[in-house]
Amino acid sequence: MSLATIDTYRPTTRPTAPVAPAPEPAATSRLRAVPEGTEARGFALYIGLDEQKALDAGTDLSAVVSALKRLASELVPGAETYAAVALAPVGAGGRDVDVVRLALQDPAALAKHRQVVPVEPAEPKGGVVIDISRKRVQLDGETAPLTYKEFELLQFLVLREGRTIDRAEIISTLWSEGGDDDTPNERTIDVHVRRLRSKLGAYEDIVRTVRGAGYRFDRHADVAIRWASTPSPDIF
Repeated sequence: MSLATIDTYRPTTRPTAPVAPAPEPAATSRLRAVPEGTEARGFALYIGLDEQKALDAGTDLSAVVSALKRLASELVPGAETYAAVALAPVGAGGRDVDVVRLALQDPAALAKHRQVVPVEPAEPKGGVVIDISRKRVQLDGETAPLTYKEFELLQFLVLREGRTIDRAEIISTLWSEGGDDDTPNERTIDVHVRRLRSKLGAYEDIVRTVRGAGYRFDRHADVAIRWASTPSPDIF
């Protein structure tokens, strides 16, 4: 019996292509406007939209703001949002978005505006000057020592000139962003108003107490309100 020859099968080996190394994680992109040593903590989106345009579109400003806040929360859960309405005198000219940027004190818009706006006349020496744009009050040419919150309270009443504002509305608007420990009660509002009126001195009666209803700003002949180009923002 002859021995049969068995050929052992050896698979042909082929050179394998080198495995490309895993790509390194992309570096976090930086906004071009953010200089080294700083970080972006948020952004402002200016929207030129008046109440009538919103109504014509079947909505209102509050609904638009709420929708944008919801969108931010959906895109980035936990994102913090804050909205402010830009107030302007009735009939103020210019594009809506430009009026908004000036009212909300956008630095770039303010810088451009100063290049074309003539120098304002000198402040009057007598009476009260409530300077909304600079957030200060002058009494007979002297700056009143108002705190930030006292000026906010006065501005809140000034922007609603002639309307009696109850204490609950003042609290819900001016202290809406504070924690429980910072939120005053209605009796505390009376203390804030008394302090404000004491600093207004002889002109304290521009902030009137409406018994059982709240407070009201009454403009006298010796009271001037300076808006610069447009009023500064009020909380939405």
